[in-house]
Amino acid sequence: MAVVDLRPLPVHRQPARRIPQLLIGLALYGTSMAMQIRGALGLNPWDVLHEGLTEQTPIGFGAMTAVTGVLVLLLWIPLRQRPGLGTVANVVVIAVVVDVALAVIPAPSALPARIGLLVGGVVLNGVATAAYVGARLGPGPRDGLMTGLAARTGRSVRLVRSAIEVTVLTAGWLCGGTVGVGTVLYALAIGPLTQVFLPLLAVRDGRGVPGDS
Repeated sequence: MAVVDLRPLPVHRQPARRIPQLLIGLALYGTSMAMQIRGALGLNPWDVLHEGLTEQTPIGFGAMTAVTGVLVLLLWIPLRQRPGLGTVANVVVIAVVVDVALAVIPAPSALPARIGLLVGGVVLNGVATAAYVGARLGPGPRDGLMTGLAARTGRSVRLVRSAIEVTVLTAGWLCGGTVGVGTVLYALAIGPLTQVFLPLLAVRDGRGVPGDS
């Protein structure tokens, strides 16, 4: 399988495709988050943190994702990471959409419906991640923190990501966030799902297949 090139491209390249793909991907991501929340069977590590913090403050879930996104961006400064259009859109669009989706999607009590929301949310999250990352308009705040720390410390991305997610998961759980089977499912499934969808959605730079340079 060809390696998918995800390095950011200048905004002026293929904007008619890349900007709508970015926005749609982020909107789907926010929707997938709301689906997993309504399933109430466990969230991904960052959303465990977001939910836990909303339990401890008067800030709503969507606004909390934006607040943590901005705080994470501040950590980019010593790492010398540079935000792009996708970075800013990530903070704003997801925060708005997740609250809208939470207002629209009911919270079912029946277990089959909750399982359906969980599984559908995880799959949609994989599609959404591939869409917004594949637009190549800059990483989200949390992705940029991961890659920045890996570059500065010389550690592998896998190790750095694991350390970050264990940290935020623990903090979120201590604050009252929902940890459960959905947390495990997300951890196991999101990587393979994203890998499946990325080759289909990654924007090519016009000089060959993704990964050719």
